[in-house]
Amino acid sequence: MTQLITSRPAAVPPVDFTGWATPYVFFTGKGGVGKTTTASASAVALADAGRRVLLVSTDPASNLGDVLGVSVGSVPTPVPDVAGLDVMDIDPEVAAQQYRERVVGPYRGVLPDTTVATMEEQLAGACTVEIAAFDEFTALLADHDVTSAYDHIVFDTAPTGHTLRLLSLPTAWTGFLQNSPSGASCLGPLAGLEAQQARYAAAVDALADPVRTTVALVARAEVSALAEAARAGAELADIGIANQQLVVNGVLAGDPQGDLIAGALLDRQAHALATGPDSLSEMPTVSVPLVASDLTGLPALRALANTNGASAPAQADAAELVASTHETLGRLVDDLARSGHGAVMTMGKGGVGKTTVAAALAVALADRGLPVTLSTTDPAAHLTQTLAGDAPAGLEIARIDPAAETARYRDEVLAAAGDLDDESLALLEEDLRSPCTEEIAVFGAFARTMAGAVDRIVVLDTAPTGHTLLLLDAAQSYHKQVERTVGEVPDEVRALLPRLRDPEFAKVVLVTHPESTPVFEASRLAADLERAGISPYGWVVNASFGASGTRHPLLLRRAALEQSHVADVAAQSSRTWVAGWQPEPPVGAAALRALMG
Repeated sequence: MTQLITSRPAAVPPVDFTGWATPYVFFTGKGGVGKTTTASASAVALADAGRRVLLVSTDPASNLGDVLGVSVGSVPTPVPDVAGLDVMDIDPEVAAQQYRERVVGPYRGVLPDTTVATMEEQLAGACTVEIAAFDEFTALLADHDVTSAYDHIVFDTAPTGHTLRLLSLPTAWTGFLQNSPSGASCLGPLAGLEAQQARYAAAVDALADPVRTTVALVARAEVSALAEAARAGAELADIGIANQQLVVNGVLAGDPQGDLIAGALLDRQAHALATGPDSLSEMPTVSVPLVASDLTGLPALRALANTNGASAPAQADAAELVASTHETLGRLVDDLARSGHGAVMTMGKGGVGKTTVAAALAVALADRGLPVTLSTTDPAAHLTQTLAGDAPAGLEIARIDPAAETARYRDEVLAAAGDLDDESLALLEEDLRSPCTEEIAVFGAFARTMAGAVDRIVVLDTAPTGHTLLLLDAAQSYHKQVERTVGEVPDEVRALLPRLRDPEFAKVVLVTHPESTPVFEASRLAADLERAGISPYGWVVNASFGASGTRHPLLLRRAALEQSHVADVAAQSSRTWVAGWQPEPPVGAAALRALMG
């Protein structure tokens, strides 16, 4: 049983939302930690203080429009009722479409149709989206008319992995272009990059200049989120971006008032902050309070900016919670256990507990004597920490390791190529040095893992939403890519899409928190899956204070706010399961079993 402790480390000082000194401020971090909220609150506060501000999203899962209550497009648009604030959205998908046409268009009617078709195929991969978004980003920084019009440009960037890749592209691509003048790579986008090298170099200089750029690493007061922030900070520092500040979001302050859940939350946050990575202890750190409201709309953002570090007071007459009529995770396990085989995939916005839910389901299924494999396609791969070496009998732990899969894929391609002359071998090796090789290799491993679900249950902890969709979308063009490189398509790859679309074989479980942004993101994911011919099996509402048993006033108010979000989920899905926020960290088999309800 968790014990309340009365002595906790000194509180982290509150963030000054108007205190950003540099003209460029980037908010980045693990998915779901509140980057959009903190970026938006900062932009509004800076504008209210008389600054001219542009708020930009480079996140493929951007919801700036929902947070600010405005329609956001690809050009700076004034935000009503906030003098001096403009907002814009760099939509990677739209940018990719425009980028493809810019690269291929000049060759239509000039080169043979088969050659143009090959170029279009090369531009169909996920890397094109990445490159196109970065191209738009650097174009913005290079536009003097835009940058000179504002005192601050605030960037609401994508989750950590995407952002690091986006920011590190100049070094990677410039080096690749210098070594690959023939453009023989499978990455057709390189054809459109060479002329922009000077612009990219200028963007890197701006990002690395501490006078011009601050990077705000946003995290929750949680062990995994702080570890992710430290990793992100280190990788950014490695590419010269060292002016960093840690922003700890959602910090509960005050007296737990004898409430077990509030005390456990305070203790867990204090422990995470006290034992965080050493690199973070040397970094300027500020906090954003936990508040009892949905942080959408200008009034809520302004209220957050004016809390001065204190948790917003809960309403004295906090509504009594309506008894939940939704099923527990234990009932979901009942449903999954009936077939005895197939794939279960947890999907959702980053930070909502996909790894925890996947591990809990796998442990519960193994407890029933079923053969179970628990695997991940998430580059962050937190499964080992979640299980803490406490896997039950019958549960096999696996991981799709991007580095290992890429090395194996390269070896397969080179072996299949046979004897080549020096020039042909050099071109092939160049092809395999392209960053998209990793995406191809990981996708093949994903297909092999799915094939294992024919005679056992495979639970897949998938990557955050954007990565997952790119992975699934790649299925349709992946066959052609494999045929081009190794000459044949493995059976498991050919069978993948039919398996994903078979509801008896593959069950997609969407995971969300009972908050507006995660529910919105999961709804968008559900719609995208439906368009791909994949119907979600059901939704898990995770970390619900309403199902935790709390009586703390602020947490009760948050629990009351959850009800509309749970109702929204139930309206979209015939199957909904609710897991309460747990006083014990969900690490190890015993704690994961407690999630079953």
